[in-house]
Amino acid sequence: MENKPVTFQFISEPSDVNYGGNVHGGSVMKWIDQAGYACATTWSGNYSVTVYVGGIRFYEPIKIGEIVKVEAQVIYTGSSSMHISINVFSRNLKQPDFDKKTHCIIVFVAVDENGKKLPVPKWIPVTEEEKKQEEYAKRLMQLRTQIENEMKPFL
Repeated sequence: MENKPVTFQFISEPSDVNYGGNVHGGSVMKWIDQAGYACATTWSGNYSVTVYVGGIRFYEPIKIGEIVKVEAQVIYTGSSSMHISINVFSRNLKQPDFDKKTHCIIVFVAVDENGKKLPVPKWIPVTEEEKKQEEYAKRLMQLRTQIENEMKPFL
């Protein structure tokens, strides 16, 4: 199965504005979830639900009226989970190049109509870059386990 990135492009709108005049972080998070969902359901062929969003890193604000590009790609699969790398870019309409604005990893699980986990096709990295992405996802899984263990007394 070919692992093509899912890409959304659109212009940020005035309804996306925050109090500082830039795109609201919540809008960016919504776009991340939408692109991740499209990627996960395309990969799995089934309805998929978000189970984890980690380490969202906002590098720079997105301005209202800029072209936004959201790219989502599978970087690791478990038996029913899909780890998806999301990068958000933007550019001024008068500029040719996009700048990276946000990055995160989002994990989806494929489920049936009763919410029961379904198996997903295995993704096998081929290129060196894909192998690095898979290792990145595996390291993040270990870190999430450590964080969850730290949080247990407070839940």
